Amino acid sequence: MLERHLPSPGRTRRHADRFDRQEQGLTTFLTAWADDVPVGTAQILWQGCAAPEVQARFPGCPELNGLGIWPPELRSRGIGTALIRAVEDQVRAAGHALIGLGVDDDNPRAAALYLRIGYRETGCRYLDRYAYVDGEGIRHEVAEPARFLVKELGGASPEPE
Repeated sequence: MLERHLPSPGRTRRHADRFDRQEQGLTTFLTAWADDVPVGTAQILWQGCAAPEVQARFPGCPELNGLGIWPPELRSRGIGTALIRAVEDQVRAAGHALIGLGVDDDNPRAAALYLRIGYRETGCRYLDRYAYVDGEGIRHEVAEPARFLVKELGGASPEPE
């Protein structure tokens, strides 16, 4: 159902991979629904951002990752913000006082949303590296300049040292 309504690019199996990682306890995969139709997804990477630059500065900081709303006509209707709030609630409930996320330089719209709802700049820059397989079965490696934002989650108990 997710692939039918929120198609993964090319042959990536994005949703299946995210479910597999959740089964391993590495992530929590969330889905937003409008009636019986999935319209958005997000995930919590409990081990944080994989970029070494981010790991060095924010060890143990869970990352909000993979936020997406589909179809595009549904963007700017509060679905993304609701998913972000749900992620923050789960991270807070797990006892974390801080959450982070990466935003690519070519996505100013997303950056504006994150800053508006309380995320702050950290000055931590990195290359967001990922791969995908296109519709012809060709694998593409991508490295996009990004920056890491964080938000303090009020009401969380301090993380153990």
